[in-house]
Amino acid sequence: MNEPLALYIHWPFCTSKCPYCDFNSHVREAGVDHARFAAALRAELAHEAARVAPGDGARRPLASIFFGGGTPSLMLPETVAALIADATALFEPTPDIEITLEANPTSVELGKLRAFREAGVNRVSLGVQALSEDALRFLGRRHDASEAIAALELARKTFPRVSFDMIYARPGQSEAAWRAELRQALALAADHLSLYQLTIEPGTRFATEYARGAFALPEGDEAARLYFATAEEAAGFGLAPYEVSNYAQPGAQSRHNLAYWRYGDYLGIGPGAHQRLLLDGEMLATRRHRGPEEWAARVERTGHGGTEEQALTPQDRGREALLMGLRLDEGVDPERIAARSSLPFAETVDAAMLAACIDEGYLEWRGQRLRTTIEGRLRLDAMLPVLLR
Repeated sequence: MNEPLALYIHWPFCTSKCPYCDFNSHVREAGVDHARFAAALRAELAHEAARVAPGDGARRPLASIFFGGGTPSLMLPETVAALIADATALFEPTPDIEITLEANPTSVELGKLRAFREAGVNRVSLGVQALSEDALRFLGRRHDASEAIAALELARKTFPRVSFDMIYARPGQSEAAWRAELRQALALAADHLSLYQLTIEPGTRFATEYARGAFALPEGDEAARLYFATAEEAAGFGLAPYEVSNYAQPGAQSRHNLAYWRYGDYLGIGPGAHQRLLLDGEMLATRRHRGPEEWAARVERTGHGGTEEQALTPQDRGREALLMGLRLDEGVDPERIAARSSLPFAETVDAAMLAACIDEGYLEWRGQRLRTTIEGRLRLDAMLPVLLR
């Protein structure tokens, strides 16, 4: 109970649905009832805070707040301010609490950045995705490259910490073109980058188009070259790959996301949000209703929008801890996995497959920690199912 919490707040609304996105995001042409959803978020936050209160009058430490979506920069700044005020009253904020808000480089959202900073946000994550006009159109983005650059410059002036996302391994993208685009992005001096390989997610518009052969993606050795090029270019600007898709300058890692990858406790508030909480010796996994209006109605009736909560078995907890932790460059500490799962580390992995992965150079022991090599990261999705018991 003394370990700090991470708090995720989901704003599910977007002005349009990107063709690659499978997140819980919704477009409401008739508009959004901001007052209703603000009240529901605040009520669900209060409900969850009461559950995790230590019971002795103390407040649970809170290390990070992350406004994700959807498009949380479409929220009213006063809603963001109210949620931050509630969270820091219900919990004990750590002195260096990280408060992140995701935003897109559109004029509507940029006009709010200073108000979000005044509300208490101290880190912004911009959905740049590309600096190529053709790529931005292909990805369905509502901004152009000049707007992205202007957004990054404004964000740097407004927030002490700035991150942005880019998508690579796009159709027809060469290594030389990606290196040039990435250098341009890195020169804009953010301290954190999330660089994602384009993948086809079921149920998206891209999944339909890809299935009928509308476009092809780099695969195999070609995709691997783009991954290695990404790490090389980021290193040239002082950013190290601390997670499979995330690069940061020393000390600029996303503390909120590290809570997930290190299998810490986190609260998830809002439509479709998930959470993991260790309470009374049980790891409780909670899901909330994905439909925004139905979620809000549930909160209004019962104080929360949860649809499912189950206590994870020790085996499930061990698997989840490994699935998350092996994404990190630092790897996993077997003692922490045992403590979080109540299961000896040796019972979470297949010993023969572990030995084989080490022999192949995909995994290695660094001191007392098990970590993936760079070759192992390329194969992580295929490796994990056979590694876990």
